[in-house]
Amino acid sequence: MTDTIDGAALLNEVEAFHRRFNVFPTEAAYVAVALWDAHAHLLDCFDSTPRLAFLSPEPGSGKSRALEVVETLVPQPMTAVNASAAALFRSVSNPNGRPTILFDEIDTVFGPKAGENEELRGFLNAGHRRTGVTYRCIGDGGNQTVQAFPSYCGVAVAGLGNLPDTIMTRSIVIRMRRRARNERVEAFRARLHEAEGHALRDRLAKWAEHARGFVMGAWPEMPDGVSDRPADVWESLLAIADAAGGDWPDRAREACVTLVTASRANDKGSLGVRLLTDLRDHVMVGIDRLPTIAILDRLNALDDAPWADLQGKPLDNRRLSKMLAEYMTDDNEPITSRNIKTAGSVLKGYYATDLWDAWARYCPPPPESPLPPLPGMENAV
Repeated sequence: MTDTIDGAALLNEVEAFHRRFNVFPTEAAYVAVALWDAHAHLLDCFDSTPRLAFLSPEPGSGKSRALEVVETLVPQPMTAVNASAAALFRSVSNPNGRPTILFDEIDTVFGPKAGENEELRGFLNAGHRRTGVTYRCIGDGGNQTVQAFPSYCGVAVAGLGNLPDTIMTRSIVIRMRRRARNERVEAFRARLHEAEGHALRDRLAKWAEHARGFVMGAWPEMPDGVSDRPADVWESLLAIADAAGGDWPDRAREACVTLVTASRANDKGSLGVRLLTDLRDHVMVGIDRLPTIAILDRLNALDDAPWADLQGKPLDNRRLSKMLAEYMTDDNEPITSRNIKTAGSVLKGYYATDLWDAWARYCPPPPESPLPPLPGMENAV
């Protein structure tokens, strides 16, 4: 690939640098983070850039240290804590070159006690694509004009808990843990170790110039089962692994499968999809109809489910009705409750036939009993 720098050997060095200071939860995480560091030097070669998210359930899990090490390896790092959307999109529009944004304590922006921050969320969403822009009014009074600010840039974040789904699904997620007593790392000292990281950064930048022609327009082969948004997330990293050569193409694809599988295991989908799935798998199993009162009792009794505590209140009839009405029956009508005749009375409830189309379209297949195809699709390949 180059006459002067062996890409595979360089990525090995980047990975080894992380291993000195970071304890990541899996081998796949080391591979993904090293590739992400390299991809930050080649953003213009790709249509999209994945976010790198170091997340953990508790403080003291090494998230901030991971960002510190990344900071030494990426071009024009910009450390942001509680930065405003306006400051970020103006920085990305800087004619001297876009920064790589490193956002620590991201939970203070998107956490449960932080309220809404739609401007920043919009910036992070728009900046995932190379064509992404953020529109703002410029000027005073009646002289305002609308100006488009580019939003495309590399972003790595660290925080507690999770991120909004729109950002999480565009991210390489590293689930950090506190170090065990037998896990040792070297203490990171900026005065001692920044220079080592910067030397690697400069070599990554030099290698990137040689690799640019290889990765520009590349369509890396995806592992089986990786498509749609996960494929968008991993495309640039796999292209870089292919450009580096050595064992990196194989390691990158193994890491891709590992982390995509983990993200799917942690992804409960939207609350609506969770409701549909719980109705199918736990509430209406083998039942063709059920009164609303019985549905609510069963949902609110489920362990490890959110229904008994939705912002301090259990799921009730009104919210159940509102949530299900967002989905359609196979006749393209909103799902609504209907009369169910019981012994001596008529109760409102839901029929499985009304839910079937939404189950087939939105819910993951049950582990042991895949859903039959939609009507008319029985013979589709």
